[in-house]
Amino acid sequence: QVQLVESGGGLVQAGGSLRLSCAASGSIASINTMGWYRQAPGKQRELVATITSGVITNYADSVKGRFTISEDNAKNTMYLQMNSLKPEDTAVYYCNAIRGGRSLLNWGQGTQVTVSS
Repeated sequence: QVQLVESGGGLVQAGGSLRLSCAASGSIASINTMGWYRQAPGKQRELVATITSGVITNYADSVKGRFTISEDNAKNTMYLQMNSLKPEDTAVYYCNAIRGGRSLLNWGQGTQVTVSS
């Protein structure tokens, strides 16, 4: 089974940017839809962005216009470019394959994103 490892998180001031990476242990070319999730302290994990067939993207309203999801099949890596970050974006960010609205793979450790005011 493909395993995913998130990286690229860190501490950034409001208005700043970060680029998260989701590296797969195997090919992701056969995975139709992948997505980024986040979980803030005391809150449920939420889906923030998806990418289907490498080109069709969808975003939660809260991040639309600020985040960009992409993938590079040659590198077996998915990315989340986050711009104009807000304190409310603070969370642990996870990636996963998605099928039928459900996460397909085991969850990794995620990567912490902290946005200061």
